[in-house]
Amino acid sequence: MQLGIVAQQDNPRAASLAGDIRDAVDADVVVDDATADAAGAPGVAVDEMDACDLVVSIGGDGTFLFTARGAGATPIMGVNLGEVGFLNVTAPEDAVGAVTTAVEQYHSDALPVQDLPRVRATGADWSLPSALNEVVVMGEQRGHGGGCEVEIRVDGSLYSGGSADGVLVATPTGSTAYNLSEGGPLVHPNAAGLVVTEMCASEGMPPLVVGPDSEVVVRVDGPERAVVVSDGRRVQEVTTPTDVTVRRSATPVRIAGPDLDFFAALGKLD
Repeated sequence: MQLGIVAQQDNPRAASLAGDIRDAVDADVVVDDATADAAGAPGVAVDEMDACDLVVSIGGDGTFLFTARGAGATPIMGVNLGEVGFLNVTAPEDAVGAVTTAVEQYHSDALPVQDLPRVRATGADWSLPSALNEVVVMGEQRGHGGGCEVEIRVDGSLYSGGSADGVLVATPTGSTAYNLSEGGPLVHPNAAGLVVTEMCASEGMPPLVVGPDSEVVVRVDGPERAVVVSDGRRVQEVTTPTDVTVRRSATPVRIAGPDLDFFAALGKLD
């Protein structure tokens, strides 16, 4: 099998751990280009990690999201070097043993995998890569003098509209991230659904949890331009008025190894 490793950039501890894993496992190991020299392994672009059989992400949740964009449907195991680690279950001191076990399980067709949904935003002539946490439709700037005019429809029915900084559509996984900071609800990863949260709306509705296969259409009208953001990184500029459609993606993120411990990670938010 081929094992891919993506380590948090400019983090010597992550690079060292990548080298330790490379030395311990019975697999062909490739490492992201930025870490390859430090880890002593062949380097590949993160966008090529989908060719691997298993990918290990070493860092915080940001590193995991970065890894997930390149891994496609390949299972990912997260090693937590961050503070919260909703997506990274394995502690660094357990990483070598956990990855070794995962490789053995892969060889015997017994690797446990948990699927987490993603969402994807599309427009009339564009689409963004799928997001594990959320898609945000917003004005070019927030606050006084910024924002945009929005109209939100769920499966064709009008839900809300008016002036707002923007609209956020999150997965259950993403409910603990940007959604939470905007006053949206926490949603357990085992619950099926999407969260629709208006951002600083002048006369908005409360956050809404809709079905996992619902279609959320955000019509943006004014100012002249707005932006659509996928997981805080991929940005699409749009000219208003325009419709942005958000749906569940066909390809989930696949988490390898131990189950995510939602409540243990939740306690770290205090």
